[in-house]
Amino acid sequence: MPPTINTINPSQGPTTGGTTVTLTGAGMAGSTAVRFASSNATSFTLISDTQITAVSPARAAGAAAVVVVHPTGNSNSVTFTYVVAQVPVITGVAPSNGPTSGGTSVTLTGTGFTGATTVTFAGVPATSFMVNSATQITAVTPAGSAGAAVVTVTTPGGTSAPNAFFFYAAPPVLNAAAPAQGPTAGGAVVTLTGTNLLNASTVRFGSTNAISFTVVSATQITAAAPPGAGSSPITVITPGGTSNPVAFAYVATPSLTALLPSSGPTSGGTVVTVIGTNLASASAVTFGGTAASFTVVSDTQITAVAPAGPAGPVTVTVATVGGTSPGLAYTRVAGPGI
Repeated sequence: MPPTINTINPSQGPTTGGTTVTLTGAGMAGSTAVRFASSNATSFTLISDTQITAVSPARAAGAAAVVVVHPTGNSNSVTFTYVVAQVPVITGVAPSNGPTSGGTSVTLTGTGFTGATTVTFAGVPATSFMVNSATQITAVTPAGSAGAAVVTVTTPGGTSAPNAFFFYAAPPVLNAAAPAQGPTAGGAVVTLTGTNLLNASTVRFGSTNAISFTVVSATQITAAAPPGAGSSPITVITPGGTSNPVAFAYVATPSLTALLPSSGPTSGGTVVTVIGTNLASASAVTFGGTAASFTVVSDTQITAVAPAGPAGPVTVTVATVGGTSPGLAYTRVAGPGI
């Protein structure tokens, strides 16, 4: 008995032909041809007794009855509609930028995408693409060179105009962070220098985002460190990817435990050993607000020369990258009267 066609998919294609359609039904084994109205398919393949694929021939716009030719007789017909092939037009590319390494999933919007055969970025075919509808394609970018890449779509109706762009961004590179230390409470303003830093979306200290940041130029970013502890390498994320890390370390607030000696003459000059913790980055030692000369011996010891001043107690503090220590008392003692 003659074969039967139940469905045709897709059910339309361009007048230029070339659409591969799948016919499903029954009794197709032994079929000798597939016809679109009065024209044979460009080619056909018998998949099984229930399925045939066929390539539509060129034909004028309108409906065409598709039948399967079989020695026992022709099948029933199903309708395939020929439409005038449009030259595709791209109106949107989102996202519009990504890394030079490729791999960005991009959504193209526009018109006339039906039957698209090629999507290119600067002439290089997309790694893959899918025609979602006549107005939308999703494509995965190939690797490319930094800069603007023309995006085109080719269909049986032609190739889109070269007026849509995807911007390849080179990966960001960091050279230095200054200062490279800050207090555990956060807030240190760090200047990052490097290359390809434009359009940065994130600055991270370890795994924590910066409190805020400003892209000054393609070679500089300023960022406010969040609270943290220990080593927290800084990275920058841009459309070009994630940068290499540069070192940044959090410094704990200094503390003082002893002054040896804890008193001296009003004339100053006494060498005082300041004992405590987190003293290595000391930037100032003060006696009652007056700066003293000092030498950092270790993270737990500083030697300072007491400045002259009036008799009585004064507060000694140490300032470091981590902040200013609580104070300890140092007493100036007046000399004996004559």
